[in-house]
Amino acid sequence: MRKETTLQMVYRHPLFTEEQFQIISESHKEVRFKKGNFFLTKGEIANSFLLLEEGLMRSFLYSYDGNEITTDFYSDQEVVINVLSLFKRIPSDEYIQALTDCVCWQIDLDRFQQLYHSMPGMSEWGRAWMSEQLFQSKQRAVEMITENATTRYLKLIKEKPQVIRQAPLKQIASYLGVTDTSLSRIRKELSKGSFLATR
Repeated sequence: MRKETTLQMVYRHPLFTEEQFQIISESHKEVRFKKGNFFLTKGEIANSFLLLEEGLMRSFLYSYDGNEITTDFYSDQEVVINVLSLFKRIPSDEYIQALTDCVCWQIDLDRFQQLYHSMPGMSEWGRAWMSEQLFQSKQRAVEMITENATTRYLKLIKEKPQVIRQAPLKQIASYLGVTDTSLSRIRKELSKGSFLATR
């Protein structure tokens, strides 16, 4: 039942019939990751993607001067994927790592492509999902320039509270483009604001 719930949350599209959804479900196998384990490492070519049922994962890379930069977080019922590596068949520049113990449903690229080309619903879902990812990527790039770190942090709290609860401060800071010290100061100031608001 948990598998069906996760797949239904991810593959939401009106063109899928009950029979097609069952075929999609059967195409995903359960995989588990222990905290700290990697789904993908730099230099690998991705051959599958995951639907994250339970847990927290992140993607990260190293900057030109050797600093570790978190590029994304993946929480419950999200797609864990390196799009460029998977579909362009090129080595990954990023690592994808489990930040907690994770339960996932994995589908291989070959099987996904079979479904994509044989099910109108899957091709329509794929296009819609990719469009949304492009929108989110563009929006994040703009926000990194136009919004201050406090605003970006508050948005992360609202959209991905699981990240705030479970990810290390250093990783959250690098994702927001600030230092650990700056993020600590932001959290302290927000904490004071909450305290004053309750008085």
